[in-house]
Amino acid sequence: MSTFAKALSPAVRELRILCCQTGPASAGTRQFITSHYATMKQANPDLPILIRQASGTPARVFARFERGVEKHVEVEGLSSADVAARVSQLVGSA
Repeated sequence: MSTFAKALSPAVRELRILCCQTGPASAGTRQFITSHYATMKQANPDLPILIRQASGTPARVFARFERGVEKHVEVEGLSSADVAARVSQLVGSA
């Protein structure tokens, strides 16, 4: 069972994933999206999960929490499993 198959904390208001659609350093992030997006969205249907792909964009994941607090992690060059671990830490830091 995926780590993302359960609902995230209600303190998480938005999740944004940025990456390059073709760059090799974003390959792990793209694989993470392919593997986990559907499960995350199913478990959190009201949570906005935004995916932004643009050429040359470094891979990052942003989380917006209650009261406008925003945190992010760099995931450039990481494998899909490492991206999943970083995202788990990020959304758990509410």
